[in-house]
Amino acid sequence: MFPKYRLHPIPAAAAAVLLFALSLSAGLPLRAVSTDPLVAKVRAAALAMQRKSWEQGVLAQAFLEEGDDDAVVQMARASLICPDKNGLVAALGGAPVDPLMVGESVWQAAQFSDDPELRKAARAMLDFTLRRAPRAVDGTIFHTGRTIWSDSFHTSPPFLAFAGHPAEAIRQIDGHWKRLWIPQRRLLAHIWNEDRQAFDDPAPWGGGNGWAAAALTRVIRALPADAAAERSRLAGMERQLIDGCLAHQRSDGLFHNVVDDETTFVETDLGQMLAFSIYESVRGGWLPAEYLAAADRMRTAARSKVDRDGFVLGVAGAPAFRSPGVSPEGQAFFLMMEAAAARLGRPLRP
Repeated sequence: MFPKYRLHPIPAAAAAVLLFALSLSAGLPLRAVSTDPLVAKVRAAALAMQRKSWEQGVLAQAFLEEGDDDAVVQMARASLICPDKNGLVAALGGAPVDPLMVGESVWQAAQFSDDPELRKAARAMLDFTLRRAPRAVDGTIFHTGRTIWSDSFHTSPPFLAFAGHPAEAIRQIDGHWKRLWIPQRRLLAHIWNEDRQAFDDPAPWGGGNGWAAAALTRVIRALPADAAAERSRLAGMERQLIDGCLAHQRSDGLFHNVVDDETTFVETDLGQMLAFSIYESVRGGWLPAEYLAAADRMRTAARSKVDRDGFVLGVAGAPAFRSPGVSPEGQAFFLMMEAAAARLGRPLRP
């Protein structure tokens, strides 16, 4: 998978995680996706867009999913331009923890390239995540201020799992889940206020539920091989979330911006996020193949939303995410969806 770069030593726990993750993708055609002209247009448009911290991170992750090591190194090195006071790179706008979305890519790029600045950045990100990030009494990391968001599923947990700290990754997932999961709706609320012990935003925003589904997928596949019980438990959580969303899937394959509120606009990105999660989870063996038909509908719908310049239309639009538009994360999740479909060998269907 890493033909151009010499790997360098990483901690034993992280090495075990990396080897298990690689075993899931060994021999699979990660680069086959690049032959699709529609994917190439979406990729080019993504690179043309202005990006904030989390957007840089999720786009770098998309290139990692594609197996494009060169692009991952480029994105990681570009992230060095914007460090914050905590030593986190890619820290341009967003919440204090949003730069953690680039964590896995920076960690991988440090291995690919032997760049001392990237190694330093990876260590600083891990140190912040484990020791210095502001958190609640039970250890759950805050998103911003003293609030916890559904978006945050995709910040620290995947990075921690990949970097060899699966127990802490799971603790973060559990802390977010217990605050945001709404059992009667089978969806996640958007924002919890720790001081008020109440929701600041109880709406099950589609994007937030998608961030969580993608994060659960990434954490599950990064768990070490001997973590069967935790993998099964997290897979059950992921399946509950996917089922909760699928209960509201429209006939066109997409979802409303607030998943269970048909008065909100029809949105593209949740479909891409769930399709990525379903394809990867079926490939990994913790989700049954019966979910593929729903994912295929999402993928077909998302592909129909790409305009002539390669922008994925109809996602919750940057920068406010309150109306349909375009966004770097919408571009990134299209690429992640297509990479996952390629790894699974999933054909395009009309």
